Amino acid sequence: MPTRKKNTLRESVHGSLKAMIVTGQLPPGARVTENDLAVKLKVSRTPVREALNRLEQDGLVVGRPRQGYTVKEFDIQMFREAFEIRELLDGYATELATAKITAADKERLREMVRECERLAALPTRSSGDMFQELQIGMDIHRTIAEISGNVMLCGLLNGILDKCQHYVWMELLRLDEWGIARDEHFEIVEAICAGDAARAVELTRAHIRGSRNNILRLLQAKSDYQSFLARAS
Repeated sequence: MPTRKKNTLRESVHGSLKAMIVTGQLPPGARVTENDLAVKLKVSRTPVREALNRLEQDGLVVGRPRQGYTVKEFDIQMFREAFEIRELLDGYATELATAKITAADKERLREMVRECERLAALPTRSSGDMFQELQIGMDIHRTIAEISGNVMLCGLLNGILDKCQHYVWMELLRLDEWGIARDEHFEIVEAICAGDAARAVELTRAHIRGSRNNILRLLQAKSDYQSFLARAS
């Protein structure tokens, strides 16, 4: 029982810090320390240290000797590379999963889609509800990769999805793309469950390209605004 509680605490701290980074509560370039985060989360330094180590492996923070950690800057080149690779791997995972999916797997994916719909129907949605929907949306892709049966593919895709979450959150929140994302996830899942690999792969790649194009527009608008401010100063 104590071990289970310890593992639960580790996951909770890791999940909390990851959410803070993805949603911008800990913005790119922010310096973070074990002490400050432990106080903020009301836990000891040990689970915070373990969480920061995991987040460094995820590519979300950068550790520096005797200086603590810094939230990684999300530059446009990193964005392009992450989404280019993601489109290829996600599409391949979808193809493999369509051939191997079981009845239990189908129900698991459909339950995720239903949970997103439940969150969407809440009369008032908090930022926590929206972040939960983001997580479930990303987990649909993680689950498809798991169903593919290719362990290396699953590991690679999970790492890339970690790097994409910040951008996807930005897209969903600023462009209000929640409904479109839910519809596209529904169509992808149903194509997989129907055994239509070609359609499932096409839908998956179109889903990722659409997200990529939306985010590029946001990043370009941000860059243009910063350039305008620099010229005006």
